[in-house]
Amino acid sequence: MSTISQWQLRAAFAARLSQMYGQEVPAYTTLVDVSREVNEDVLRARGADAERLGSISRVTAERHGAIRVGTPRELEQVARVFAALGMYPVGFYDLREAAASAVPVVSTAFRPVDGEELARNPFRVFTSMLTSADPRFFTPDLRARLETFLAGRELFPPELLALADRAAAERELPQQEADRFLRLAVQAFELSAEPVDRAWYQELERVSAVAADIGGVRSTHINHLTPRVLDIDDLYRRMTDRGIEMIDTIQGPPAWKGPDVLLRQTSFRALAEPRAMRLADGSVESGALRVRFGEVEARGIALTRKGRALYDDLLGRVDQASRNSAEDRGEIARAVWEQHMPGSEEELAAQGLAYFTYVRAEGRPRDGGGPPAGLTELVRQGWVRAEPIVYEDFLPRSAAGIFQSNLSGEGTRDNDQEGTAYDAAWLSGAIGRDVLDPYALYAQQQDRSLAQVARALDLTHALG
Repeated sequence: MSTISQWQLRAAFAARLSQMYGQEVPAYTTLVDVSREVNEDVLRARGADAERLGSISRVTAERHGAIRVGTPRELEQVARVFAALGMYPVGFYDLREAAASAVPVVSTAFRPVDGEELARNPFRVFTSMLTSADPRFFTPDLRARLETFLAGRELFPPELLALADRAAAERELPQQEADRFLRLAVQAFELSAEPVDRAWYQELERVSAVAADIGGVRSTHINHLTPRVLDIDDLYRRMTDRGIEMIDTIQGPPAWKGPDVLLRQTSFRALAEPRAMRLADGSVESGALRVRFGEVEARGIALTRKGRALYDDLLGRVDQASRNSAEDRGEIARAVWEQHMPGSEEELAAQGLAYFTYVRAEGRPRDGGGPPAGLTELVRQGWVRAEPIVYEDFLPRSAAGIFQSNLSGEGTRDNDQEGTAYDAAWLSGAIGRDVLDPYALYAQQQDRSLAQVARALDLTHALG
């Protein structure tokens, strides 16, 4: 009997989810089509340089999804489903502190962590959990009613979870069980036709549109699905030219002459989708909700902690300058970046601001000398070649910015209350598995490559 491996399950799930979402949100299909057009044009214009941060086949297939759940129990079940696909929780994101408006969630991202697995299929799912225990957003009475509501729903059927556990343990499934698992997994993230209790939804919506989307319904759904594009500024223009309303900005670093770092994201605005609404008298009428949108991303080089501190400092400079100037924020950011951010990969590497893998350069002319001692000189003299490591993770401020841009209102937040503490350790305990540190993953990848270079060049000292 043929079996389906975890990476094949992951690729099939991503493809089926994309097909389902395209049927439910047709503008997403337009986004994918325009992304493909932009990528093809960039490849023709730049040649091999266009694939500096990943092959065109990887970039074209690449997606990340976003889902929202209500409780630690639901998050633990999500972790089991994604473990079947070879996806691990990486990073902790507190969106409550990243947005001025009410976004009462903490998040992690489930993704592959091995370089070979990422190359095969880099599907990720940004997964948020409602912080119902935070008194800044939920009064004791509302919290009690919300948690009772959430405890009474089932997002993932027992059969799906049993198949997921088997796939995680055995790292594969027989063909028939794999098909069943994929059908159930995709169904779990379809938009439900069950009527929404209008009064309950609106009560939560007054706190936060995100809270209503999570706790105002008896199911979950894919909130957005994100293709990757090589020129996000060109895509933004093309989508606008097609009459699709985009959010006001591209989140993340500015467009500039230097290396792309971290992550840039934008989206089209959430669309009004028809939903059945149940009224207080039990009758049902047609309504509409704006909760789902189409996001697109452009990925850059992963920054070290030192590089990330520089990035955060530059964002602060841009914020300060923007408050005191009528100039376009994008122009301000570009000027700040060009003044303070290193303008080449070589400088990023030399200053320890970004992660790279290193390989021995083939075909270097022999000049009779031995390799120099330091890594920077090894690269400069052509002994070693540096390849940038793609940033595989997310930015809380950017994620919150996307969420905010698609909300119909600011919601409410009582800052006189003390917020409830959540962190990566809490999240690890909630889901019963370690939330991995993305910096450690990038550093391990870089360190392994340096050890291989040292062996290849017969160096007696460690590089780094």
